[in-house]
Amino acid sequence: MHIVFYGPEGSGKGTQAKLLSDKLRTPILTSGDLVRTAAANDKGIIGEVCRQALSEGKYVADSEMFVLWKWRLKEDDAQNDWIMDGFPRKVEQAKFLGDKLDKYGYKVDAVIYLKISEEESMKRLIARARPLHSGSDVLHDSPDRISQRLSIYQGGEQEVLEYYRAKGVLIEINGERPIDVVHQDIMSHIPA
Repeated sequence: MHIVFYGPEGSGKGTQAKLLSDKLRTPILTSGDLVRTAAANDKGIIGEVCRQALSEGKYVADSEMFVLWKWRLKEDDAQNDWIMDGFPRKVEQAKFLGDKLDKYGYKVDAVIYLKISEEESMKRLIARARPLHSGSDVLHDSPDRISQRLSIYQGGEQEVLEYYRAKGVLIEINGERPIDVVHQDIMSHIPA
């Protein structure tokens, strides 16, 4: 299966993706890992863009993210089942992903939308208090940075939901419940 986790930051995508990954023994592909790996290893323009985005606590532009995902989806472990976390965030990204997967002969089987309020997202992210990067005193999860990222996410949310709803793969889950309850709800929709 090819499963996408979707929702605002703080909705529990990473936690739930890990629980599902452990249950299904399926790798997780994340935008964050792609960006961090490129920032650490790529000496060209992609690496520079990723380093700058990380230092500023911003998202990497689509043009670079598309290159990173093209590379990642060609790797051996991405040819089989996977769980994707952190991509797509906008409908243009969802269409890009659909086009790429069509070329590889498969599709997204399920999009798990973890729905939480902006207030809950803000509360969870402030509590998480991640630094901008390892060793940094500056917070990635400061109220201003969180508000900026949530605003970007919200600008694309409805289009992404409509896109996947039209494809019949959208599964809406209340993400404000306890972790184990959310996991059980997800498992009730996924053939084990």
